[in-house]
Amino acid sequence: MSKRILVVNPNSNRNVTAGIDAAVEPFRMAGGPAVECETLAEGPPGIETQAHVESVVLPLSRLVAKRDNDCDAFVVACFSDPGLYAAREATKKPVLGIAECGLLTALTLGERFGIVAILPRSIPRHQRYVGARGLEARFAGDRAIGLTVAELSDDARTLARMIEVGKELKERDGADVIVMGCAGMARYRDRLQDAVGIPVVEPTQAAVGMALARVQLGW
Repeated sequence: MSKRILVVNPNSNRNVTAGIDAAVEPFRMAGGPAVECETLAEGPPGIETQAHVESVVLPLSRLVAKRDNDCDAFVVACFSDPGLYAAREATKKPVLGIAECGLLTALTLGERFGIVAILPRSIPRHQRYVGARGLEARFAGDRAIGLTVAELSDDARTLARMIEVGKELKERDGADVIVMGCAGMARYRDRLQDAVGIPVVEPTQAAVGMALARVQLGW
């Protein structure tokens, strides 16, 4: 049976899943593992609060357990990494969170990383996550574009705000690499990187790349 990586969008916004699906297209190669993207139907429209994070833990774990027989690795495609550890208890297969993988990738691309958040209330969650991993010395800052997950579909408005915030992270905070702090931002990566002139990490791509290595090498 061919190998498969399942990327789960823990919110119920199918537009976000479509953007994730497009972002991971470069990892679909002849002879390589299939990369499937799935929307968690039980999830909220966007994961924007700690309550949203907690609400998807059990349904996400159930989905991982349900798909354990036909998948070789799982990616939790939300920057809060909701239910990551519970999902790891539901399978012996690799389970990767995009925040963890995005930050680890950023460390290889620059000395100090900045995060583009969706909302100001997302920033404390990100700060806790960075602190829990002992990365404060490499953390330049975290700035919000002030848009909800649903509003990220407004292309012109979202890109303009991301460029503005990206430049602030670079010029004011000293970031030399940027991590996109929401899976719903995936389709803006190339344009943001071109505009700010420093590497931009799309965290779902980072996680799928690591999952691909885990599957192919049997880690």
